[in-house]
Amino acid sequence: MADATLDLDAIRARFPSLASGVAFLDGPGGTQCPQSVIDAIAAYLRDSNANLGGAFDASRRSDELVEHAHDTAARFLGCRGEETIFGQNMTTLNFGLTRAFGRTLEAGDEILVTRLDHDGNVAPWLELAHDLDLRVGFVDIRDDATLDLDDLERKLTERTRVVSFPLASNAFGTTPDAGRVVGLAHAAGALAWADAVHYAPHGPIDVATLGVDVLLCSPYKFFGPHLGLAYGREELLRSWRPYKVRPAAEEPVGHRFETGTLAHELLAGFVAAVAYLNEVGWDAIRTHEQALGQHFLDGLPERCELFGLRTMEGRVPTFAFRVEGLTPHAVSERLGERGIAVWDGDYYAVEAMKALGLQPEGAVRAGFVHYNTPAEVDRLLEALAGL
Repeated sequence: MADATLDLDAIRARFPSLASGVAFLDGPGGTQCPQSVIDAIAAYLRDSNANLGGAFDASRRSDELVEHAHDTAARFLGCRGEETIFGQNMTTLNFGLTRAFGRTLEAGDEILVTRLDHDGNVAPWLELAHDLDLRVGFVDIRDDATLDLDDLERKLTERTRVVSFPLASNAFGTTPDAGRVVGLAHAAGALAWADAVHYAPHGPIDVATLGVDVLLCSPYKFFGPHLGLAYGREELLRSWRPYKVRPAAEEPVGHRFETGTLAHELLAGFVAAVAYLNEVGWDAIRTHEQALGQHFLDGLPERCELFGLRTMEGRVPTFAFRVEGLTPHAVSERLGERGIAVWDGDYYAVEAMKALGLQPEGAVRAGFVHYNTPAEVDRLLEALAGL
């Protein structure tokens, strides 16, 4: 299955939840799991459920699993195993990492975030600024929900310590020019801190190619279980004093930032999710998703107002829109009654919704991933036309 064509029937047969007949177009909020992920979680709990460091077989198997999970994360992100960090979720990890980094900052230092970000990559910086008397600046977005890189360049100063940005907008699907953002940040002497949560199910991640210093993502957005994953450049991680209990391991360096006992069964599910993605192949995923997105754009009824790019260039297949005469919540409810799962509200993209004047109701959000079908897109379009 690693070529550029998906056997969609075979793919869908691997996801038990899809047999329900529901059109799961809610992927931006979390994807479904293949049976292999479910089996891996159950197998760990059945055969290896023990804490680490014990002189007995189940504990040794848990030790091996944790190491294997970090190695798998390294291959998934394009880094070294010791640079990977697991946690409860992206937001919790981000609060912990920003706190550790905050120990190196001084009053008056500046952080730049973007109005395209999920609040999980904004609020940690706002809270840090509250405690340390830092300044937080917001990089604006344009009317088409693309990041204003000229505004980023204008707002960088000699006091800027971090540029925090998304690889893809969880609200509008926009994919900023990450290379340009990283280049501008580094030229100003600032770190590049990337939120890859929304991008991760849609394309490969290589932190070395991106040049980012920190990157965070969430396996439950790419067909795995609920947990968080982060990368931190080794030199950077070694320069921070972590918040941890004293007996916790100092090496590998990423472990310093993993507080408490990890959810081992979810690590087993993460390993299985990455194996699944490797079997399917990113070329096939991207080709299929681009076709689904274009099909949606071509058929969107006139009474629907789309927010963001009206092309598949520079975006992933996530779409925010409103239907004339109906609130976003009413639309999502009526679609739900028809067996079509979508989201409404602001999806924690607080600044983006403010910037486009969509508060307080937000918008309807539909997102496609590789297990979705053209027939499901048609179901959505027909339902929207008939509401």
